[in-house]
Amino acid sequence: MKEVPLASPARIRGTIASVVDQPTELRALRDAHKALADVNRLRMIRRLAEGPCSVGDLTETVGLSQPLVSWHVSRLRAAGLVETSRNGRETLVALRSGAFEELAARERTLLRVGVLT
Repeated sequence: MKEVPLASPARIRGTIASVVDQPTELRALRDAHKALADVNRLRMIRRLAEGPCSVGDLTETVGLSQPLVSWHVSRLRAAGLVETSRNGRETLVALRSGAFEELAARERTLLRVGVLT
C-alpha cells in the first residue's frame, strides 16, 4: 500500500488561514497594498503622477514587455488606483483622481490609526 505524505505545518496553517472568514473591507485594503508592493508598479505610479500616458509609454518607463505592463496595469486598476480608457488601438492609463487620499482615509478608519474616538 502506498504511503500518503503528511501535509507540512505551514501548509496546514495556510489552509486554516484561507478558511477563516476575513472582513471584506480588510481584504480590499490588503489588495491595494499588494498592488503597491511591486517595484515595477510603483515605478508606473510615479510616471502616472506626471500625467496620463499610454501602455506603450509605461513599457518604455519600466522596460518590461507590453503584455506584462498590461497585466500590472490590471492589478492597479483592480485595486482602484488607476483608470484606463481606449483611444483607437491605444490604452491610456491615468491615476484615479483622489485614489490615494481615499486609500489613506480608509486605512485610518479600518485600522483605527490616528482616528479620534
